[in-house]
Amino acid sequence: RSACAASQRPEPGERTAMSEAQLNAALDLMRRLPPSKVEESLAGLIDLVPDLCDDLLASVDQPLKVLKDSSNREFLICDYNRDGDSYRSPWTNEYVPSLPDGCVPSDQLRDFELQANEVFDSYRDTYYEGGLSSVYAWEVDGGFAVCILIKKNVDQARRGLNKGGWDAIHVAEVLDADSDMPTYKLTSTVMLTMDTTQEKTGDVSLCGSLTRQREMRKAVSERRPHVVNIGELVEDQETKLRSTLYDVYFGRMKDVLDSIRSRESLESSRSREEAKASLAAELSRPN
Repeated sequence: RSACAASQRPEPGERTAMSEAQLNAALDLMRRLPPSKVEESLAGLIDLVPDLCDDLLASVDQPLKVLKDSSNREFLICDYNRDGDSYRSPWTNEYVPSLPDGCVPSDQLRDFELQANEVFDSYRDTYYEGGLSSVYAWEVDGGFAVCILIKKNVDQARRGLNKGGWDAIHVAEVLDADSDMPTYKLTSTVMLTMDTTQEKTGDVSLCGSLTRQREMRKAVSERRPHVVNIGELVEDQETKLRSTLYDVYFGRMKDVLDSIRSRESLESSRSREEAKASLAAELSRPN
């Protein structure tokens, strides 16, 4: 995904038919394995097919991890700020572990990266009330791309959870970046985990991920730079993702529980169903 990693990776047309089939099978398998064990499952697949290591790391989203740079400031890592086995800090622009010849953005893109980190740090503090965020930018043909990472672990004491977290990865590609009406392509992935053990609920483990894509053109100017447009897209996308996650996971779980548990007795339920059937039969009779 990063500029360095992408330049070393073969294009889809350059892969052999066998490697393409192996990659598709591996990705299909990852979609069927428990999301809570994505790191363990990915490591196992890489051990089985080492040649697909870069492709799997670029295609499978994992829970975000944290490193500290030379200034002792924390930053999030993923494949977008990786070069080999080192990761670039958005604050110092240096790699951890040190990599003197690692890929870094141009001066102009670096200025944008610093501004975006400040903007999304405020966004994270406003919406998440904690957590950690990191933003990385790199050049692509016809424009540039930016990756916004946000991680928030749940406060156990306040929420009563054994473990819980929110990992968001937003990748925005800006095409025709120098025009007055550039195209923004946004791909967002959210990973949710929640484990709790309580007397009322018992053992509950909820985990999953959701990915959505969006593309649109937006005007850009001195008063409305790229970082504003990208910020609005990410904000709107996260709102929709939170709503969808609630409907898909919590709403579906509630429907399942409601279907297998009832507060009324079986006799009352049968009587109600019989009354409904009797009424329907009376209404269907011709006058």
